[in-house]
Amino acid sequence: MEPIEDQIYVIIFATIFLGGIMSTFVISMVFIHRQRQVQNRQKLDFIKSEHEKTLLNIENEIQQETLTHVGRELHDNIGQLLSLAKLNFNSQKPEKHIEGKEILGQIIQEVRNLSKTLNLDWVESTTVEEFLVQQLKKISDTGFCETVFEQEILLEEMEKEQKLVLIRVIQESLNNAIKHALPDLIEVRMMKSGDEKVILIRDNGKGFDTAQRSAGSGMFNLKKRMETIGGKFELKSELGKGTEISLVLPK
Repeated sequence: MEPIEDQIYVIIFATIFLGGIMSTFVISMVFIHRQRQVQNRQKLDFIKSEHEKTLLNIENEIQQETLTHVGRELHDNIGQLLSLAKLNFNSQKPEKHIEGKEILGQIIQEVRNLSKTLNLDWVESTTVEEFLVQQLKKISDTGFCETVFEQEILLEEMEKEQKLVLIRVIQESLNNAIKHALPDLIEVRMMKSGDEKVILIRDNGKGFDTAQRSAGSGMFNLKKRMETIGGKFELKSELGKGTEISLVLPK
């Protein structure tokens, strides 16, 4: 009987031992899983915080640029129109009074246009396509260089925050071309590359060395901004051969 009892004790002991190991394993796995959940939650909170900071910085930049633009328009444009209207109304000639009234109408329209730029809600009332056409027209109207816009695809409506970031990146890319590239031509294409929708911005300016630190920092900021909305920023440039920027849009 003793061997049978010994076997029973061994079986009981082995069962308890294995049960302890399994319990320890299960508890360890639960603990590790909870740790990973906490870490993932912390990572998501950090990413969300950085995303919100980036959006806030971009919105602040646009507001600052808007205020600078408004100040310049008030001083250089509307201020001059008001002075011209005053001169016309001070004249004794009836035809000058008529001309003064026409200038006043122009001033009213200019003020209305400026009031729209102070409110970033205009982002919701325009499309990326309309914004691109408007920006390229402004450039060509100055006589600085020629512009071409080709639309091969239609874009789906984007959330305000995403559109705001994209518009800011487009603005900065076009401004860089004007300030640094000195091109004769700026081309923008809305196209499809594989299963991705792309806005291609190309100029035939002097180009630059992408390895230079001064150039790389500005491009890095634009790259990070596109990443915050789930897109990509790709750059190709060579001295004497112009610059090509691809904005891969979020899906």
